[in-house]
Amino acid sequence: MATENNLVASSPVVQAHLGIIQSVIQRMAANSSSSKAWCITLVSAVLVIVADRGRPRCAWIAVIPITLFLVLDAYYLALEKGFRDSYNGFVDKIHRGVIDPSDLYAVAPSGPPVGRFLKSLASFAVWPFYLTLLVMVYLAKTLVL
Repeated sequence: MATENNLVASSPVVQAHLGIIQSVIQRMAANSSSSKAWCITLVSAVLVIVADRGRPRCAWIAVIPITLFLVLDAYYLALEKGFRDSYNGFVDKIHRGVIDPSDLYAVAPSGPPVGRFLKSLASFAVWPFYLTLLVMVYLAKTLVL
């Protein structure tokens, strides 16, 4: 299953390339998780400050970090999906035996970036979390504050 350049699945350079892409995918997933954690922290802080000041109309300020982190989370999810597609494409080339040296260490997400972002923005991994936060802000504003 080797090409003329002797690149096979067990080759150290092929394994290193796969490891690099896997680490990038893990970083994007961790960044997505961190953005959700930071969003909860900032929204909670805003609501505590608003409650402390006794100004329930200002609770809508919490929508700003929700919106920003929603976009950031969708961006990280889009990058993760692009790198997973790139990884799968590389593995497919390994299986077909058509790896080229130019494929190695070219770490870039595959597919159109805008399309990936829009799909990620509408993803089930993003909306339930941020929609729940928006509902919580609304409930906090109307019922508690």
